[in-house]
Amino acid sequence: MPLWYGGDYNPEQWPEEVWAEDVALMRRAGVTLVTVGVFAWSLLEPSEGRHTFGWLDRVLDLLADGGIRVDLAVPTASPPPWFSLAHPDALTVTRDGVRLTHGSRDTYCVSAPAYRAASLRITRALGERYRDHPALAMWHVHNEYGTPCHCDHAAAAFRTWLRERYGGLDALNDAWTTAFWGQHYSDWAQITPPRATQYLPNPAQALDFRRFVSDEMLAHFREQRDLLRELTPEVPVTTNYVLAGWASIDHWKWSREVDLVAVDHYPSGRGTAAAEQTAFAADLARSWADGRPWLLMEQATGYVTGPRMTAKEPGEIARHSLQHVARGAKGVMFFQWRASLGGAEQWHPGMVPHTGPDSRVFREVCALGEALKRIPPDEPADEPLVEAEVAILWDEEAWWAVQAPGLPSAELDCLAAVEQAHRVLWRQGVTTCFAHPSHDLSAYRAVLVPSLYLISDEAARDLGTYVRGGGTLVVSFFSGIADEHTRIRPGGYPGALREILGVRVEEFRPLADAVTLTDFGVATAWSEVVHLDGAEAVARYPGGGPAVTRRRLGEGMAWYVSTRLGDSGYAGVLARAGLAGSGAPGVEIVRRRDRVFALNHTQDEQPVPVHGTDLISGEPVTGVLNPGQCVVVRAT
Repeated sequence: MPLWYGGDYNPEQWPEEVWAEDVALMRRAGVTLVTVGVFAWSLLEPSEGRHTFGWLDRVLDLLADGGIRVDLAVPTASPPPWFSLAHPDALTVTRDGVRLTHGSRDTYCVSAPAYRAASLRITRALGERYRDHPALAMWHVHNEYGTPCHCDHAAAAFRTWLRERYGGLDALNDAWTTAFWGQHYSDWAQITPPRATQYLPNPAQALDFRRFVSDEMLAHFREQRDLLRELTPEVPVTTNYVLAGWASIDHWKWSREVDLVAVDHYPSGRGTAAAEQTAFAADLARSWADGRPWLLMEQATGYVTGPRMTAKEPGEIARHSLQHVARGAKGVMFFQWRASLGGAEQWHPGMVPHTGPDSRVFREVCALGEALKRIPPDEPADEPLVEAEVAILWDEEAWWAVQAPGLPSAELDCLAAVEQAHRVLWRQGVTTCFAHPSHDLSAYRAVLVPSLYLISDEAARDLGTYVRGGGTLVVSFFSGIADEHTRIRPGGYPGALREILGVRVEEFRPLADAVTLTDFGVATAWSEVVHLDGAEAVARYPGGGPAVTRRRLGEGMAWYVSTRLGDSGYAGVLARAGLAGSGAPGVEIVRRRDRVFALNHTQDEQPVPVHGTDLISGEPVTGVLNPGQCVVVRAT
């Protein structure tokens, strides 16, 4: 089917006479899908059990008459004021023990029985009323799951989750190393979420709580999904992911439960940096979707988010959108249709900005809608949507563990290490995907492991098998250190990966000042005392100790980078490992089945190995892209 195009539509914020104008403007912009009702619970159910659907009926009828389909939201991300007053025990409690009050979104406890019951009630009401509506295209449950709660409801649910995970207290005490600081538990009732405490929390307890939050929210999603599937078995059900340090969501696990992976993405960089961030998010989404098409549910139009709103340059709306489409998105959406005149996000950009349709942003929105119409749908095929020969290991549990206090350096940053690996490959034109450590990696010619602190024994053995079978493995510092319970593996670092890499790290030496290696340039933040045990040194620290090593293992090669390199230094390691690409920085070429997407994110004319007819403009492409130009051609 053709690509979806549209955004969040919040008609409840506008007088009814604006709605017809909205539909007319949507048709002009080429909009085919809008998300409706994400935060409308208080208007749909103004008091318990009393529903006011008349306004939504009229909105959906208008959209259907205009040929626009609806991603209809179940608005459980923002309970109404009456609910919070009736059920104060269902309000969020912070780790400091403060119970929050109504006044924003996401002020709920996902474990509170009253909240779960109210969620199912509004879900059933919406499902029964609109299951046969011609505008209904998909269901959108909740919004950006991730808000934790530390109340007594959460504590009771956490204990139930722990019983199922460990079976008994002996296993839990062992996994949590509760002999340290006298934390041994003799009764389940003694266990609480990791609330504020005198000093450092137990890292295993904190990690398990984040796992619990992900599973508890997934249970909330499943309850609503299963009800909607019962009422509308042919209508897909999804929710929108957000990649953020505060969101304890295991997206690998969630992606097996949604009918369609959908993500939100708001780059914070400018220019090429924003393009790098966009490619990173799109490759993650495609990897989570595991070969299925996925949807960009939210992005911004006029501004790049951050502490200072920076206007997107002309053409960036289309370039960022086409980056997602190139990587398998079945559509691109924005938050939101009209920029709000009031409320907490009144300065968030819209497809129709405050200045109205007579604006650069809306003209670019219309041009993008026209361009998307000209990109044909995928032909059925057994081959993947996008081919990638290099994988980067990504495990959110390892990321959560590195966010804990008490580590050897506050500068350890798992996400930044993963982003660097992707960014360096992107700049060289190497198409990349992400994989979980438990996945089958045999199809990839190379696998990068940037600061994967936690790894199971089984996953470590699989990496050894991968290398012996001919794969190239590049491991960065602070990887393989701990098991899945955050327990350090004794005998020297990098723990489970020592034998594969042929090194034994005796101690860590975080750096206060930068040092220059014998190769690959400057190293910062981190260093190690590395002993060779089958590997050879490729670069050394100023004192002579190995800094970058490699080991031939079976038919493959395992590399170890024991320090933080700059992008050029890391690129040098990858080039030495045989992963150098042929792309030019800022020029992106991605093949999606039988189409090649070429995007020039620079301000200069760039040569590209692409020839044919641009499906968007109808003009010939003869191996050169103008500044900012995007083309899509049939692959030859």
